[in-house]
Amino acid sequence: MAVIVIPLAFSVLGGFRSSQQLSADPVGLPNPWVWENYEMLLRSGDFWRQVWNSTLIALLTTVVVLPAASLAAFVLARYDFRGRELVYGLFTIGLLFPVAVAILPLFIVLRQVGLLSNPLGVALPQAAFGLPISIVIMRPFFRAIPQSLQDAARIDGCGPFRFYWHVMLPLSRPVLSTIAVITIVGSWNAFLLPLLVLIDPSNHTLPIGVNNVSAQFSTDYSVVLAYTTLSMVPALLFYALAERQIIGGLTRGAVKE
Repeated sequence: MAVIVIPLAFSVLGGFRSSQQLSADPVGLPNPWVWENYEMLLRSGDFWRQVWNSTLIALLTTVVVLPAASLAAFVLARYDFRGRELVYGLFTIGLLFPVAVAILPLFIVLRQVGLLSNPLGVALPQAAFGLPISIVIMRPFFRAIPQSLQDAARIDGCGPFRFYWHVMLPLSRPVLSTIAVITIVGSWNAFLLPLLVLIDPSNHTLPIGVNNVSAQFSTDYSVVLAYTTLSMVPALLFYALAERQIIGGLTRGAVKE
């Protein structure tokens, strides 16, 4: 806990200090409290534009991940077909490869299809890399649904997609909520892919903004700490509010197959 709380507290309090205070006493409390750092950033149009860009990309990524992962997990969990375990194994192998491994081919493809400096150029690859963990979480949950429920629905004339839409999705809301939170927070914190794809400064996200501010105010650490704190606040609040949902969803998804 201390490993998390101490750096976070240092960042928050550092934003309320001047550079002279930080140089004289890096771990001290603000004396006096300097509000100008946060006020300057909150009045900045660039900051709010980056908040909007981060929010838009996070929502686009989530909108792609949820239906794609739930449909794939539903098919892999409820239907037997040749190569099913091979397909699932390929998804699990995808957990081993971060975005950085495929960054160069991704950049070339996105440039060829005209998605550079486009939110979709970040959201679609992020969604693709988010599918493995989402499917791994959802498949055990779908497999735990009794087969008798699906048989009864079939007798009542409920086809596969209708069973998925009207029965499985309502039952899987906790798991879907967990995946949504993980996807949104992961997208919000993404740095490398947006840095390479979002060439136009007007499309920059908050992590890129932190990098830019670090370069612009390289000798004014208090401004950098204030910007870093403001960029973390939405993700931390969202995660804190959804913590119970995340734990519940992961617990429901952690069913022994």
